[in-house]
Amino acid sequence: MNVLFVSAEVDPFAKVGGLADVVGSLPKALRQRGIDARVLMPLYGSINPARWQIEHLLSFQLPRKSGLADCHLFVTEHDGVPIYFLKSWPYFGEEGTVYTEWNWDCPRFIFFCQAVIAAVDALREQAGWMADVLHANDWHTGLVPFLVDGQRWRQEWSGVGTMLTIHNMAYQGDHAGTFLYDAGVAARLHPELEARGLTDNLLGIAIAFSDIITTVSPRYAIEIQYPHAGYGLDGLLRTRIPDLYGVLNGLDLELWNPETDSHLASNYNAANFSQNRGLNKSALQREAGLEVREDVPLIGMVTRLVWQKGLDLAMPALRHLLAGYDVQFIGLGSGEPIYNEQLRQLAADFGWKARAYVGFDAAVAQRIYAGCDLFLMPSHFEPCGVGQMIAMRYGALPVVRETGGLADTVQNYDSHDGSHGTGFVFQWEEADALYNTLVWALRTYAGHKSAFRRMQHRAMETDFSWTRSAGEYSALYDDSVRRHRGG
Repeated sequence: MNVLFVSAEVDPFAKVGGLADVVGSLPKALRQRGIDARVLMPLYGSINPARWQIEHLLSFQLPRKSGLADCHLFVTEHDGVPIYFLKSWPYFGEEGTVYTEWNWDCPRFIFFCQAVIAAVDALREQAGWMADVLHANDWHTGLVPFLVDGQRWRQEWSGVGTMLTIHNMAYQGDHAGTFLYDAGVAARLHPELEARGLTDNLLGIAIAFSDIITTVSPRYAIEIQYPHAGYGLDGLLRTRIPDLYGVLNGLDLELWNPETDSHLASNYNAANFSQNRGLNKSALQREAGLEVREDVPLIGMVTRLVWQKGLDLAMPALRHLLAGYDVQFIGLGSGEPIYNEQLRQLAADFGWKARAYVGFDAAVAQRIYAGCDLFLMPSHFEPCGVGQMIAMRYGALPVVRETGGLADTVQNYDSHDGSHGTGFVFQWEEADALYNTLVWALRTYAGHKSAFRRMQHRAMETDFSWTRSAGEYSALYDDSVRRHRGG
């Protein structure tokens, strides 16, 4: 089975969110199952070819409404996975960021989708490799399943399957009609799209034309079938329920490993964390300029500072908590200006017990995971979430809202002896609900120490590898291919 992932983001080459983490690690797990998984992404100007040993592989021309476009395909290998990069002026090759602004990004990624089809042909003709399945990810590559469908009259494309993974339903590539027309994309669309007024919605087009649709957690696959999480596409999704699957994301356990992490003051594992993990807490407190105390609970937060992540719940709850309890807090992240400022102000107002890092530093993030006792993640919605899984892997107990992948990965504490649970879960989208859950967590930390330790041990031993998920994807790829080849 040959599978080509197409994505706007791939870790470690270009990362903005969780999309990059998935496409950066899932193909590696698939190759361990014998699937020849490869990746195709744009060659952004921010990517240094020399650093990653990226070399030119082949060139081809893409016929478009405006004329022929010269395209160049580059390649490198990362963790045993071939990674292809597309470069073509003026869309890809000079920009310093993954995303710019809508009027430029929309035509860029429509072009990328068109170039993917031509690149697959070029790989088949010049490199002798043909994809059995094209795996699209989010709206940026949403046109790919539609374009594959338009190639099925050709023998070499007649048996190619398609899969779409929705990483975040809130971003859809809508109102793309003018850009589709300018790119010469025929309006040969699905009747469900026309009936629902979605012919200019790139994610909607992908949902209508993909053989298989997946989301990044089972709970999120259910939530997006309803208006509150479907963002106008829930009706269309309900027509595809037999083809919709929730497959939980995993972690790269070699990368996220407290036993080998070079950024930590002390390495540890589930067997010795009670002796060695405390050294990381002390080091983090010193680094942050906080009082070094083992007895005080330390809350950590590593997140994008945006509404989705529940910052409007977190800030008032943290203020209430810091004012009334002996507790410390360290937050790291950046995003919307209003939340950047609120995090700074929180640290200024409680400077002796709170610290803010506005920006992002991967090393500091890993020290927060390894040093905090509780990890705060009160998202309004969370397709899967990676922070809570990393926190658990590093022995920090998550405090999360019951939504999406948070509900699938964090087991709520429900016994005084710690025989159940890997974190603390609340449901209502209210600051008071979060505050009360934090108080519950603090009281557990102070009054039920042995139960807290047992939960930490259980959290660290939770299996977040890609092994199970890779098996589910493998079966879905088979299903996709069989639809076009019989069987």
